[in-house]
Amino acid sequence: MAQPKIPFNRPSLVGRELAYVEDAIARGQLSGDGHYTKVCNAEIARTTGAKAALLTHSCTAALEMSAILCDLTVGDEVILPSFTFVSTANAVALRGATPVFVDIDPDTLNIDPAAVAAAVTPHTRAIIAVHYAGFPADMDALAAIAKNHDLVLIEDAAQAYGSTYKGRPAGSLGDMAAFSFHETKNIISGEGGALTVNRADLVERAEIIREKGTNRARFFRGQVDKYTWVDLGSSFLPGELIAAFLFGQLAEEGEIRKRRLAQYNRYQDAFASLAAEGRVQLPKVPPETTGNGHMFYLLMPDIDRRDAFIAFLKSRGITAPFHYVPLHSAPAGLKFGRTAGSMSVTDDISARLVRLPMFFSLDQDIEEVIAVVRDWFRQV
Repeated sequence: MAQPKIPFNRPSLVGRELAYVEDAIARGQLSGDGHYTKVCNAEIARTTGAKAALLTHSCTAALEMSAILCDLTVGDEVILPSFTFVSTANAVALRGATPVFVDIDPDTLNIDPAAVAAAVTPHTRAIIAVHYAGFPADMDALAAIAKNHDLVLIEDAAQAYGSTYKGRPAGSLGDMAAFSFHETKNIISGEGGALTVNRADLVERAEIIREKGTNRARFFRGQVDKYTWVDLGSSFLPGELIAAFLFGQLAEEGEIRKRRLAQYNRYQDAFASLAAEGRVQLPKVPPETTGNGHMFYLLMPDIDRRDAFIAFLKSRGITAPFHYVPLHSAPAGLKFGRTAGSMSVTDDISARLVRLPMFFSLDQDIEEVIAVVRDWFRQV
C-alpha cells in the first residue's frame, strides 16, 4: 500500500533523544526505575505540579493503576464519557466495576458535569474526566460533585500534557491523572505514559502497585531491610530506553507546544470563513483553559459528507481519520457498562468529526492540507 504524502501523524526527533538513549546503555541498566525514569518522574512532577509522578509503560497502565488505587470491585460504578478511548473504560471493567457512560458538552466535547451529577448513585465510586483534544474538562464543577458524594476524581489527561485549567496544569486537577506519551501525542516515547498523584495518602501505594505489588521502592530508600509482596500490582514500568528517549522530548516540551499551537491557530484562521458561512464547525476553546495544540478537528454537517471528505483527502494523499466510536454502543460497552441519560451529543459528534494532520514536522505541508480542504468545499 502506498504511503500517504501527508500522514495524520509522523514521529520526530526534537532534541537529544538519541544521545540520552546511548547514555542509558552506557549506564548499564536497561530495566525500569533507573536514572532516566527518575529524571522523567521529577520533570513531570515539576511541570504538572503534582505531588508525585510515576512513569508507566502506557497511559492504559496509568489508568489501570488508578482503578486499583480506587479499590474498585464488583458492584461499584465509575462515571466517564462514552466519547473516549477504550482504555478509560477497560481500567474500570478489569476491576469488575461498571463503567457508567454519560454524554459530552457539545461545545467542548468534554464530559458534561450536569450529566455526571444526574448519574451519581449509591454505587458510584469515581469520576473519570477526559481532557478531549488537550483542553481540560470543567474540573471545578466535577470536583464539587466529587466532594459532595465522596468520590475519587481522575483525569484522563492522555492528550493534555502542557495544558492548563484556570492557570493550573493538567495533571494537578484531580486526585490523580493519567498521561500518554504514545507516538500520536505531543510528547512521545513510542509507547509510554505516567500517573500523577495529588493525594499524599495514595503516593506510597501507587509506588507499590507499579512495582508488581511489592514495597521495592521503600527497600531502595532504606526504609525496610527487604522487599516483598504487600498488595495488588503488576509490571507497569517502562524500560530505561523508553525513559531516555522520553526525557529528550520532555526537555523540549515548550518548543513542541509552541509549534503545535501555531499549527492549530493556522488551521483556525484558514477555515474561519467556512465556519462563518455555517459550512463547517471548528473547535471551541473551553472557558479559562489553555490548550497544547494536540489536535485540530472539523465537524462536518453529517456522516455522509464526513466520510466523503475523508475519502477526498485520501485521494489527494492526505490522511484525516475520524475519532472514537462511542463506547456505549460498542459490543464490550453493552456487555460491561451502562448508559445514564441521553447520549445524543456523543452520537452526533462521533458521526461528524474528522481530525486533520498535526505533528511536529508538519511545517509547510500544512498549507497543502489547507488548500485541499478548501478544494473540497469549493466542490460541495
